[in-house]
Formats: sequence, structure tokens, C-alpha cells
Amino acid sequence: MAFFEKIIRPVSISPLLKRVAAGLAMLGGAAVLSSCGVGGAKPVPPPPEPVLYGWHDDGGPGKVTVRISLPDQIAEYHRGGRPIGWSYVATGKEGHGTRAGTYRIMEKIEDKYSNKYGWIEDEFGNVVDGDAKVGDRVPKGMRYVPAPMPFWMRLTSYGIGMHGGLIPEPGKPASHGCIRMPKDFVPLVYDVVDVGTPVTITQEPSRHGPISPALQQQLAASGGPTPHGSPAGPSTAPMP
Repeated sequence: MAFFEKIIRPVSISPLLKRVAAGLAMLGGAAVLSSCGVGGAKPVPPPPEPVLYGWHDDGGPGKVTVRISLPDQIAEYHRGGRPIGWSYVATGKEGHGTRAGTYRIMEKIEDKYSNKYGWIEDEFGNVVDGDAKVGDRVPKGMRYVPAPMPFWMRLTSYGIGMHGGLIPEPGKPASHGCIRMPKDFVPLVYDVVDVGTPVTITQEPSRHGPISPALQQQLAASGGPTPHGSPAGPSTAPMP
């Protein structure tokens, strides 16, 4: 009988094993609670993209004029003295500053490429030098690409003009001296100006005024201030 008692007697569990089992039970419970919980952090939506322009040309009488504020990086467009639109621009960055003055459009070329600036890309099209110039050494297997300057409107004999390009940080200069306009907006301006259209570049503030971040969000959320308002486009290769 004593032999029987030894066989059926319950096996005792050491204190160490008890602590391990309790710990595993607590971890399992926490996992269930975390997977079934309803109070998790909500994803934060990305901020709206900035509105880069507004356009409401009535097509009425009068010639178009352009006024560009260097401190605000904003261009204003008028027809016969009536405001017909505005846009952010990107003028010359430090070392390539755009000069204030009164100009007239000297030529218009819809499809133009820079004869001074561009970038160097590898065989897969990846930009390896986004601020290259004509004559820079091009490593083997790579190529130099001249920067596109679509809807070119020349202002000077030394290569300064208005054209479509990137506005990487609205309100800040970014070019090599030219006046970049939003790429999907510049055709609107190109179509209403002529050779001889006056363009004033000034150190005075814009009459339109820089767009505050709060107003940017309101305009972006509502689709822009006019039927032709547009957010910033995706970044691609650099331009003059």
C-alpha cells in the first residue's frame, strides 16, 4: 500500500515554477487587453498642402500687368487695373538674387531648356547632383540633363525670365535668378501676356500679402480661393 501512496501522491510545484507560471499568465492577459482595447492612438492625418495660386481672369478689356514682391515671393496679376490672380513665385536664392526693376517680356517660348543649369543623373534616372552647370565633369555612366524651363517669358538679355518650376518652400527664394511660377499655373499666365507686357519686380510687400499657415489650411481644405486654386505639386528634379 505504501508503494501505491507514493505513485498517486500529487507532485509538489516549486516556488520558482509558480512565479514563472504567474508571470506568463499576466503577459497573456496584457496581450489580450491590448489587442482588444478601444482606446488606441488615432493616426494623425498629414497637413494639407499649401495653395500656390488663385486665378479669376474675366477676359475683359485692358492689358495684363505683373507685379512681383521679392520679400513675400508673391506675384499679382492685373488686367486693366483689375486684379485677376496671384501666385507664389520662387526668385533667385542667395548668390543668385533677382534684381528689382521694371521689365517687359522680350520673348515667349513654350518649350525651352536652360543653357546654363541642370542636373546629373545616373543610368537609372536618379539625380546625383541637382545643382550642376554646363561644363561640369560628368562621371562615367551618368549624364547631364539641362533643366526644363517651360512657358519661358524672357525679361532680360542675360537670361532672366519667368517660367514654370518648383516652389519648394512657398515664400522663400529658390532659383538661380529666374522667376519660377507653379508648373500647373504658368500656362494661364503665358496665354494672357504678350511680348511687351510690363513686369515690375519690387522690394515692396505684396498687396495680396503672404498667406498665413492657418489660412493655407482653410484654403487647401476648401479647394482653394478660386476655381483654379491649386496645392503644391510633388517634387521632381530641380530647375533654374
